Amino acid sequence: MPIALAFFVHYAYAILFLWVLVEQLGVPIPSLPIMLTAGTLAATHRVSLTFALIAVLFACLISDSVWYALGRRYGNAVLRLLCRFSFEADTCVSKTEGYFNKRGAVTLLFAKFVPGLSTVAAPIAGQTGMPYPRFVLYDLGGSALWSLAYLAAGFFFGDVAQKSQAFFAVLGRFAVLIFVLLLLGLIFQRIWKQRRFLMSVKALRLEPHQLLYMMEAAERQGNIPPFIVDLRHPLDYLPDPRVLPGAVRVSPSDLTSHQKLLPRDRDVILYCTCPSEETSGKVALQLHKFGINRVRPLRGGFEQWRTLGYPLVDYVPPAEAQELTAPATAVTSSAA
Repeated sequence: MPIALAFFVHYAYAILFLWVLVEQLGVPIPSLPIMLTAGTLAATHRVSLTFALIAVLFACLISDSVWYALGRRYGNAVLRLLCRFSFEADTCVSKTEGYFNKRGAVTLLFAKFVPGLSTVAAPIAGQTGMPYPRFVLYDLGGSALWSLAYLAAGFFFGDVAQKSQAFFAVLGRFAVLIFVLLLLGLIFQRIWKQRRFLMSVKALRLEPHQLLYMMEAAERQGNIPPFIVDLRHPLDYLPDPRVLPGAVRVSPSDLTSHQKLLPRDRDVILYCTCPSEETSGKVALQLHKFGINRVRPLRGGFEQWRTLGYPLVDYVPPAEAQELTAPATAVTSSAA
């Protein structure tokens, strides 16, 4: 047995526990290869499938409990931090918040299977005030389904490999190389996907000072101002419920499904609170595919606008029938 493989077999449960713990704490190192490897070795009776499962569940419980507590205490600040480390930041917060709105705690049962959801499910559960015992029940259930799926897949592969002695011998000799290539392949695929998304969004971004100039120029000249859409999730309103002057609150799904109601005679500006304008950038790209070309995400979103001291207003919802075509009546409020 190669030295590296023998080392893994000897410390399998500790390696599995630490690897999954580090990944679930937010470091983007995929644990799929390590679980597949443990499952394959379990088929040869070198590793116990039961102890491997316990190691993964224990790691998930510790890391998810930490993020649950931080989410409960610090809310959006924790979510933004996690998304900056995530390779799935373009869907990170918006997708998870949407799932929690529709399914509640059941989201935790499948969150680890969905890139992006896994990153922020635990802190959002804490932010929403989910009772900790209920969180632990559903989180452990989801962790068990997730870990068993990959451990069982590895076990099945190892069982099939044993039936061909020649193939099994090659597999044992190059096991470490296969593991490294699989790990690097997953990391590269995620980096490439995120980089491609950010490059697409970069070309569309509108600077905050440009938007402010457009708004002031429209007011001076008596022209129609840009149509501004606040894409933040209701949870994002808790720290600061104000909006940009004239902005309309619309969820990303509602905006894309009702895109025919968007004005075509002026610029449409989208903003959110996600790192690198992930939500507004994604929606802008979707609307461009529908032929709505005057749609741009605001660089830095709500946070950058507020940091620059630009005007913010209290939000007064418009009439439901006019939600996508007319801005809300707003009561001016000084920027923080």
